[in-house]
Amino acid sequence: MNDKQIKKEFKLKASREPDKYYATSVLKSEGFSRKKCTKCGTFYWSTEKDEVCGNPACSGGFRFIGDTPATKKLDYVGVWKEFSSLFKKWGYTPIKRYPVVARWRDDTDFVQASIYDFQPYVVSGAVEPPANPLVVPQMCLRFNDIDNIGITGAHYCAFVMIGQHAFMKPKDWNQAKYFTDIHNWLKQGLGLKNEEIKFHEDAWAGGGNFGPCMEYFSRGLELGNQVYMMYEQTPSGNRELNLKVLDMGMGHERNAWFTQGKSTSYETTFPTVVSKLKSITGVKTNEHMMQKFLPYSSYLNVDEVEDINKVWDDVADKTGYGVNELREHILEHAALYSVAEHSRALLVALSDGALPSNVGGGYNLRVILRRALSFIDKYKWDIYLPDVCRRHADYLKPLFPELSENLDEVEKILEVEKSKYEATKQKTNSMISKLVKEDIDEKKLLLLYDSYGITPEVVREEASKLDKKINVPENFYARVAELHSKQEQEHATKRKEELDIEGIPDTKALYFEDYTKNKFKSRILKIIDNKIILDQTYFYPTSGGQLHDKGMINGKKVVDVFKQGGTIVHVLENAEGIKENQEADCEIDLDRRLQLAKHHTATHIVNAAARKILGNHINQAGAKKDIDKATIDLTHYQSIGDEELQRIEEEANKLVKKSLHVHSSFLPRTEAEQTYGMNIYQGGAVPGKLLRIINIDGVDVEACGGTHLKNTSEAGEIKILKAAKISDGIVRLYFTAGEAAQKEKKEERQILEEAAKLLGVKIEQLPSRVHELFEKWKLARKAVEKKKEISLNELELTIKEEYKGNLLDKVAEILKTQPEHVVKTIKRFLTELEEYKKKIQKWI
Repeated sequence: MNDKQIKKEFKLKASREPDKYYATSVLKSEGFSRKKCTKCGTFYWSTEKDEVCGNPACSGGFRFIGDTPATKKLDYVGVWKEFSSLFKKWGYTPIKRYPVVARWRDDTDFVQASIYDFQPYVVSGAVEPPANPLVVPQMCLRFNDIDNIGITGAHYCAFVMIGQHAFMKPKDWNQAKYFTDIHNWLKQGLGLKNEEIKFHEDAWAGGGNFGPCMEYFSRGLELGNQVYMMYEQTPSGNRELNLKVLDMGMGHERNAWFTQGKSTSYETTFPTVVSKLKSITGVKTNEHMMQKFLPYSSYLNVDEVEDINKVWDDVADKTGYGVNELREHILEHAALYSVAEHSRALLVALSDGALPSNVGGGYNLRVILRRALSFIDKYKWDIYLPDVCRRHADYLKPLFPELSENLDEVEKILEVEKSKYEATKQKTNSMISKLVKEDIDEKKLLLLYDSYGITPEVVREEASKLDKKINVPENFYARVAELHSKQEQEHATKRKEELDIEGIPDTKALYFEDYTKNKFKSRILKIIDNKIILDQTYFYPTSGGQLHDKGMINGKKVVDVFKQGGTIVHVLENAEGIKENQEADCEIDLDRRLQLAKHHTATHIVNAAARKILGNHINQAGAKKDIDKATIDLTHYQSIGDEELQRIEEEANKLVKKSLHVHSSFLPRTEAEQTYGMNIYQGGAVPGKLLRIINIDGVDVEACGGTHLKNTSEAGEIKILKAAKISDGIVRLYFTAGEAAQKEKKEERQILEEAAKLLGVKIEQLPSRVHELFEKWKLARKAVEKKKEISLNELELTIKEEYKGNLLDKVAEILKTQPEHVVKTIKRFLTELEEYKKKIQKWI
């Protein structure tokens, strides 16, 4: 069964035995009784004589606006302060939020719920949680509700989920206490009386685990829910988990909104920003209209209605306003609130190291950024998004001071993205005017946005000039986000080959201990064709972007080494004469090993240098370490120029010359995360209970399993060869270190000498001489392209007379024998000369 079926089946089972699965004893002691909603059939608990549950669709919408039953009035910052203070008294440890970029996981780009912080290792019992029980104000990112933002008054892309979590063995599990604690929050934290609270029975299922769930409402607003992850589905049937998990998620924004009873949650979530935006734009709020509209705003959730226009008509009837008047007023406010919401989401994501792009989660960041910019354009507002981000950061400083640390970088990224947006608009203007004359359906709208960045609002506006109507789906941006949900990618080093190694113990990896050790003895446990498995080994298997070691085992060449689970497999050129249980004399090619170690440590050094020069948004997205050169893929919002490359190289070599110690140690995962933070995950998630930490003193700390030097000075000179943009938001640096760098410099010198000889000048005269040649070729090209009367023989003779050398002789020969290729040849030669010019100027 899938999760949806598991949930449905378990919810039915739990409803038949509520005393077994819910904290009914607590509810009964508080005067609650169990009922079944006459509208939706949900089982719920209430102290009142009512017949409907707390769901807004059943109970009549939001009924707390302007009349909140909460006696405690908490602003946004005050909610967490009050919550953490109370729960600390009740035995919970408040912890700091995790980054919203989920670098410790390989199955998602962003944290979408507070429980994501502890998956997969804590919830599986593999590692200890940072505290137990605990509470956390976790910022989350989701993109399935983009189209609802600003309209319903309660939807967000970025929101704080206050988590209440416990990870307990069955003997220590205390569901009644966990429920009592959250009930006490409603009573003491918010100041609610029991008659204002309704608890709904529900169930949850995910990843094969499942359990009961209790939601809690007041006056039509769901304030949060508690999930009790207690069971797992197995082939032999359902069974109790060895580690039971409490997963309570409560809407921070909703609790602040509820206690203040304002018209929308945006007014209470970012009050200073909304106030400033209204001042800048001159947007005026019809308070009477809003007061009439907001109780029914939840009806306009595009994910839950089939005919949104009909719902608008129904809501307009209930408010007493005309549908066009109502819609125009609400949509303008929704645009303003969306600018406020999207800017906060971008502030958090960019501060935590994410970048807008056209792939993965970065695509969704670009969607909300361009959506905000399109609203600013549509209403002709004078809003500068970086200023809005600064205002958000200032308001959130008591909660998340880290958001104020990278504001200059956030501004740069937003400026680059805005320039891309403006460029896209200019390129697509002529395209749109032609397109709107055709029939444009939903599929074409999605294609236009996905391929060209053309928003449906722009298409609709252009079409209206021709009195043509374009139907845009109300959930358009949610559908766009779905197109770019993250797909798992196979790493280049991951093998599909699976050997039958059942019963073979994990190989003891000795290469962590001493990267210079190249001779050792071991025992052969298993032979499969030309593949052998040793009980222990210093041979490094291909992983983490680093190539494998080579060498000899009992006189046979080792041509490959790879890892399958915890087993290291050595591939020999041939295994003739090798026997199981035989002692193995092993020798590693030390020169190769040392060069790979230099390139691996240099990768960490270059990563740190790039972060210092380009900004804290720099993270490693991938790397490859070979013998002749290495590459590192960096997250960056634009191409890296020659001057920046030079500065990165200089900074990297400064770190080399400082002779910094490179420390290697194994730490429990939780300890490593708490000590060094989540930026230890560079280049992808790292599995395991224990993490090997590579710490370059005061410069860089990463979880890494590669072979490393003991000191940065051992890397030798680092030489950055070039940079290339390999995808949107990712730039690859090519570099060498140690002997490979010296070899590269020697080859460059040879090129300089050859070029100088070719042109008959000294090396230091090359830049000006190449420039002179380049200019002459430009004149020749123009003459040919304009069909100026000049004979090919004249051109050939001029070249041969002024410049001697094989290269020019070949070009002259082409001009003589293939006149139809003159222009093509000149253009190609010009391109080559320009590249030579750049290289020569850099080298000299």
